[in-house]
Amino acid sequence: MQARGSVAITGVGIVSAAGSSPESFWETVVGARTVAHRIERVDMSESPVRFGCEVTDFEAHTVLSPKESRRTDRVTQFTLSAADAAFRDAGSPEVEAARVATVIGSGFGGLETADDGAREFLGVNESAIKGRINPLFIPMVMPNASAAAVSLRHGFRGPSLCISTACAAGAHAIGEGMRLLREGSADLVVAGGAEAPLTAWVMTAFAAAQALSRRESDPGAASRPFDRDRDGFVMGEGAAVVVLERIDDARARGAVVRAELLGYGRNTDAYHLVAPPPDGRGAADCMRLALGDAGATPDDVVHVNAHGTSTVHNDVAEASAIRAVFGDSAPPVTSVKGVLGHSIGAAGAIEAVASVLTLASRTMPPTANFGVADPAIDLDIVTAARALPDGLVMSNSFAFGGHNAVLVLGPG
Repeated sequence: MQARGSVAITGVGIVSAAGSSPESFWETVVGARTVAHRIERVDMSESPVRFGCEVTDFEAHTVLSPKESRRTDRVTQFTLSAADAAFRDAGSPEVEAARVATVIGSGFGGLETADDGAREFLGVNESAIKGRINPLFIPMVMPNASAAAVSLRHGFRGPSLCISTACAAGAHAIGEGMRLLREGSADLVVAGGAEAPLTAWVMTAFAAAQALSRRESDPGAASRPFDRDRDGFVMGEGAAVVVLERIDDARARGAVVRAELLGYGRNTDAYHLVAPPPDGRGAADCMRLALGDAGATPDDVVHVNAHGTSTVHNDVAEASAIRAVFGDSAPPVTSVKGVLGHSIGAAGAIEAVASVLTLASRTMPPTANFGVADPAIDLDIVTAARALPDGLVMSNSFAFGGHNAVLVLGPG
């Protein structure tokens, strides 16, 4: 099968607990330095889980004016920072504004604004007047605020879309950006994902759903993808954005092609709202779709950047899916969530950037905290950095709701 048309990734930008530049992020990831810690920026005293992978080096004033900072949620601030960096990294290409699209994924939108608004309305916040609420509440909390903010900031007048497919949103955003280029709806796409979910009520809700690790005494060891003793994921936050162009356009302007996006698959499990089918059949089908879109075979893939959440059932289902697609010759597998936790709608975009850097450095990063193999997971889990052979990298993202997204990338 022939590929439908590869797309160049010419810029990357990131804000994460592991680092807010590609260089610092990669150094942390390839060094397997876990970043989970007790959350200090917001009051977590009412939450049963008080640790996460918090971005501690981000200052909104470096991206926005004081007025703009007051009018945007943390998730939008993350997005703007990552998008600015990605556009600069791409060389600030000059493209007709009406031909530039923006696609940003987010599972929740402005959660801190929602938290503050509820407290303000109920008269809980100090000096709040009960029954009143910030008049900017709606534009700050809406999930599409990040995509709108990027378009407004740069004057991009092409399609501006928000993808909200939970933990697959960031990967879906990048994949749909690829499709916009292929179909001729844009000449350049700024795509990625963002999330800022570290609030007490959101953490409490995920804990109630039995999704979070409870290793309060040792947060750094809590995210343990594919490990026998995993007990849930660690909540993270951040954003990642990439600049996408048709490969011929990128080469014509002399751009540095960081990687090629070759294939994209998306489908739905139609099985359960929050659980995957145990055999991972939806995820397996999605991987096959992505390979077909790339004109590739399983033998072409030399590394899988797994979704790998560190939850009991999801890790087993994904392992089953990988085995179903690749058989006994399954390539080595990494989950970077061992380092930086699970940032929900940002995860797929952050992991796409990790895949770009895997290809650029020709190095497979390790899965932090993997110590004892789970007998139900028969995969080659990367536990120390390895040389990457020639070939393709697959990046998996699977979400609540049964939403699946898979990206296939090759070297630039």
